[in-house]
Amino acid sequence: MKALVRWGATLGLVGSTLLGTLSLGSLPAVALSEQQIKEKLDSVPIYLVTNEKGLPLSRPLPNAQNGQKAGGSITGAYMSRQEAQAFINELRNAKNKDPKMQEIVKSLQVTAVPLGVIYQQLQQTKKDPNRLLFAFKPVDQEIKGAMDLLRQSGQQVNQFKSVPMFAVRFAPDQGYVPIKVGTGNEQVVPLFLSKQDAQGLLGQVKPKHPKADIQVLDIDGVLQTLQDKNDPWLNQVVLVPSPESREYIRTLPKDKAPNTPAAPNRNNNNSRPNSR
Repeated sequence: MKALVRWGATLGLVGSTLLGTLSLGSLPAVALSEQQIKEKLDSVPIYLVTNEKGLPLSRPLPNAQNGQKAGGSITGAYMSRQEAQAFINELRNAKNKDPKMQEIVKSLQVTAVPLGVIYQQLQQTKKDPNRLLFAFKPVDQEIKGAMDLLRQSGQQVNQFKSVPMFAVRFAPDQGYVPIKVGTGNEQVVPLFLSKQDAQGLLGQVKPKHPKADIQVLDIDGVLQTLQDKNDPWLNQVVLVPSPESREYIRTLPKDKAPNTPAAPNRNNNNSRPNSR
């Protein structure tokens, strides 16, 4: 994936949902470094609409935002490669385009950028008034899944303003379910970008833990927690991309593909819940 390191970027870290607690013994509390956070986020590809030079299709900000003077620009950041391509197709099929716009649209393509690169640029350009803002485009199906789960838990929700994530808990008042990866004893705590993947893990846990459930998180809250908290279990957190993104990652050369654990399912013996 092309690292567009010359871009400025920012993310609205205003999530209200914070992560819970997983007991891992008496490990010392050490805050994650910026590089460690970036490496976790690098497992998630974000899809941008760019021209042939890799520059994003963006528009200027018309008004001041967050107390800053206007001067920056904004671009769409898609969680789905297919939806990013659908947007390009829509532009190409639009009528009444002037010749200049037709040439611009003809060169558009979908470029995948690691979320970690966007985060890194956030840290480097947060004071730059001319930075590029990213408007995240969550997948409609995942938004619906998140809202359904929230309503099932008794919450009254009419909209979900961030990118949803899903974590499996042993019970609403207990910690998150870790999984073993590979053939050793390494454990990770998966945060899924797909409700379907979380349901796969929940199905494995339910027989021994009938109160197990799926907690709905949001990507803003996750990022905020990784930056601010000193909880030792955060070292074990991994972000699991959607099935669509994992399929895309499998097409990449091995030296460019992120190290992402497989989503748990009943037939996957290398990624199994660690029932306690």
